[in-house]
Amino acid sequence: MRQKHILIIEDEESIRDILTYALRKEGFAVTEAKTGGEGLAELERCRPDLVLLDLMLPDMSGFDVCKRLSTLLKIPVIMITAKSDMVDKVLGMELGADDYMTKPFDIREVIARIRAIFRRIEQISESLDMQSFDVIKLGANIEIRKDEREVWKQGEKTGLTNKEYDLLLFLAHNNRRVFTRSELLDRVWGFDFPGDTRTVDIHVQRIRKKLDSRQGASVIETVFGVGYKLDTQVRT
Repeated sequence: MRQKHILIIEDEESIRDILTYALRKEGFAVTEAKTGGEGLAELERCRPDLVLLDLMLPDMSGFDVCKRLSTLLKIPVIMITAKSDMVDKVLGMELGADDYMTKPFDIREVIARIRAIFRRIEQISESLDMQSFDVIKLGANIEIRKDEREVWKQGEKTGLTNKEYDLLLFLAHNNRRVFTRSELLDRVWGFDFPGDTRTVDIHVQRIRKKLDSRQGASVIETVFGVGYKLDTQVRT
């Protein structure tokens, strides 16, 4: 199995050292960055499998880094910060973060959450690999290109974030099946997600804004009193 590569973007040297030592001991490859700018440069250079991202960086907000990361690259992010405000947690998740941890933290919990994210990604991949098609067509003008983890509309690539892509792909593989918001949180974000069902609504709204045509029906349909479903022609 290929060694997983983790990028740590953290300005406190002592925390970087602890994380780097522990993660390398667990068999991960590790790259360090102490500013947001360095982190974005390392993202382009080494293309890690996961990013540990501090919220309070000296040159820019971790939120800005997360937003740019989740739009440009499909890499899972765990935010690590001294803040414990639920508003910050939810905002981080809505910008594309996969998990959130508050300092001081137990390094064993960090490792457990990293492994949980990798397991979830592998489970999704195994489930999708059972279906041989690489491109899913939604209606007449939307394509989900699984190999590239990209969504195209009318021949142009859209800027879906990591979680927006995961949510759309999950609904496409379960076309016309209705899911409650809680079910979508469990299946797409994971049962231990610290946010609430409002996160699902926000992601659906953003997908609609990026993919819906002005004249046609929405790509994701609201089932009032229940939740959401994708109800369109799906071709492979």
